[in-house]
Amino acid sequence: MRGDLLSYYYILYLKRLSFRTEEEKNIKSQKKINIMVSREQKRASVLHDKLQLLRSITKSHALSDSSIIVDASKYIQELKHKVERLNEDITTTTTPQTNSNNKTSSWPQIEVETLEKGFLVNVYSERSCPGLLVSILQVLEDLGLNVLEARVSCTDTFRLQAFGGEDEEAMNNAQVVTEAIFEAIKNWSESKEQG
Repeated sequence: MRGDLLSYYYILYLKRLSFRTEEEKNIKSQKKINIMVSREQKRASVLHDKLQLLRSITKSHALSDSSIIVDASKYIQELKHKVERLNEDITTTTTPQTNSNNKTSSWPQIEVETLEKGFLVNVYSERSCPGLLVSILQVLEDLGLNVLEARVSCTDTFRLQAFGGEDEEAMNNAQVVTEAIFEAIKNWSESKEQG
């Protein structure tokens, strides 16, 4: 009988032990479930916040998530169309306009100032003018004016700022220098059209 009692207690002990391990397993699986639910809630919260931000940026009045996304898609399409229109406007304003003689009406701007001991020449064009610098420097040399200092940019636009001196007659008459530079630009333009 003692053996039966011992085996009974042993079986009872094993049942309690297995019950504890089952309970521990249940607790562990419940913790895993809680962690997954918590992560999912965080994701949902972040997604909700981002959708609300998208809603405010696109000035949408939609309440459902799918409607917010549809409104955002429409807003993106509107922005794309605006960008295309702006790019078209930019290309039409940067390409030189032509008049009836088929010559460009956007001639470089010319400013000539006489200074106390020399002259200052500023020439600017909104477009690149390959070869124009050489033509202008040749005219200044033909007038007897020496360029002492110059700043030049010829990449997308043409800009020349030159300071020089020497010939008193030309220095005193800025109009002569302006007309000579204008002639150089005209000759340069005609040679470019022929070439």
